[in-house]
Amino acid sequence: MPYKIDETHDPSLESWVESANDPETDFPIQNLPLCRFAPPHEWGTPDHFGTRIGDKILDLTQLSYHVPLSAEGTGSPEEAQLFLGENISDLVPNLCGPLGHRLRRRIQSLLSASCPTETRSIVAEELFSAVECEFDHSHPCTDYTDFYASVFHATNVGSMFRPGNALLPNYKHIPIGYHGRASTVVASGTDIRRPMGQTAPAEEGGTPGFGPSKLFDYELEMGLVLGRGNQLGHPISIEEAEDHMLGLCLLNDWSARDFQKWEYQPLGPFLAKSFATSVSPYIVTMEALAPFRCPAFERPAGDPQPLPHLDSDHNRALGGFDITLEVHLASAQMRERGISPIRLSKGNFKDMYWTFAQMLAHHASNGCLMQPGDLLGSGTVSGEAKDSRGCLLELTWNGDAFGDPPKLVPGTDRTAIELPTGEERKFLADGDEVILKGYCEREGYRRIGFGECRGIVTPAVRS
Repeated sequence: MPYKIDETHDPSLESWVESANDPETDFPIQNLPLCRFAPPHEWGTPDHFGTRIGDKILDLTQLSYHVPLSAEGTGSPEEAQLFLGENISDLVPNLCGPLGHRLRRRIQSLLSASCPTETRSIVAEELFSAVECEFDHSHPCTDYTDFYASVFHATNVGSMFRPGNALLPNYKHIPIGYHGRASTVVASGTDIRRPMGQTAPAEEGGTPGFGPSKLFDYELEMGLVLGRGNQLGHPISIEEAEDHMLGLCLLNDWSARDFQKWEYQPLGPFLAKSFATSVSPYIVTMEALAPFRCPAFERPAGDPQPLPHLDSDHNRALGGFDITLEVHLASAQMRERGISPIRLSKGNFKDMYWTFAQMLAHHASNGCLMQPGDLLGSGTVSGEAKDSRGCLLELTWNGDAFGDPPKLVPGTDRTAIELPTGEERKFLADGDEVILKGYCEREGYRRIGFGECRGIVTPAVRS
C-alpha cells in the first residue's frame, strides 16, 4: 500500500549532523536517500550501500557490522552481508516493504539530535564528506524503459516531426514508451561522448549522411527504480503498482535529434537514444516522498478517460508527484571564466499526463517480466509555459533544424539561447555541461531534494 505521512516526516526533527539542518539542503533527516558509493580510501570500487545526510554519506555497509540496521539486536556478519554492494540485488526487493520502513526509522534514530553520545561516536566513524566519495548509479540497473508521458512535450515534438498530426490516436489511451539500453545507463558525472550516426538525405532520393550528431540534446526526466518485480505472465495491477516502487531519481535521456528524425519511423527511437542515459546518484524513496504526492494530471474536457486497468481512486487522488525540476547549463568557456551555470528551464513533474503507476501497470499488463532494479524513465518533463520545456528541441523550437512548421504553438519562437559569454545555443556544443536539479517543497514539511544529475559533452570518436 502507498506510504502514509507519519512521524518520520515531522519537520521539527533535527540531526546531530549540522549540515542536515540547513533549510536549503536537499538532504535533511526527513529524506535519507539511498546510494552506492566508494568512501575516499576505496575509490574505484563504488560497492558500498549508503544514505545521504546533509553534506555527508553514511556507510551502511560498514555500520551494519557495529549496530543493528534491519532488525532488533546487535550488528552481525549476516546482517552486514545484506548491505554489501554485490548483494544489493537481494536487498532492494526487501526495501519496498516493512524492512525499508524499519531501516528508515532506524537510520533516522541514529542520526537524530536525540541519539545518545556513545552511539553517535560509532556512527560518526562511518560518515564521509560527500564531495570526497565516488558514486555509481544508485542501483544495479537490470533493464531500462523510457516513456513519453508529457502531453505538452509530445504535442510540441509532434508539431515539429509531423506538422498537422502532432498526437497520434493512441497517445491519450496508453502510455507510449520504448525499450532502452540498460548497458548505457551511466552515473551522474560521466562524460557523454557525442554519438556518430546516420542522418536523412539532404534532398529526397539522395544518400543519407553519416557523422557526429549536429543536433545533440538533453532530456529532463525523472526515473523510477523498481524494488519488486512480478512473475513472467502475471500483470501488475494499477492498485498494486506502488507496492513495486522503491523510489525516484533524476534522469537525462541524451538524444541525437538528427538521427531521431531519420530513424524513428516506423518503430520509434533506436540509435538516437541508446548511447547514454545519465542518472543521479540517489534514490529518494517513496516513503520520503509521501508528503509531496498530488492528484494525477486533470485531463481536459473531451479527453478519453483511462481504461479500467489504468485507473484507480488512489491514482486519481494521489498518483502524481509535486517535484520542481530545473535544467542548468555551463559551456566550457563559462567554466574557464568562472561564470556560474545559467538556468534554462523550470518545470514540475505534476504536469505529466500519465503517472508512474500507470506506466508500470501498462508495461506489465501483457505479463512482461519486471525485475528489482528496473529503471523506468518518465519521458521529457515539459509544461505548458515556454520556460518549463525540458529540452533544447522545444526551447529553441527545433533550432530551425527541420524548417518552419506551418503553425507554431502559441508562445514559441526559434531564437537561440544566449549565454553570458555571448555564445549562442540551439543544440549542445562540445564542452557543454548539463545539470539537472529536482526538489520538493510543501508548507508544513521539510524541503527535500534529489541532488544533481550532471554530464559534460565530449567530442565524437570517429572510426
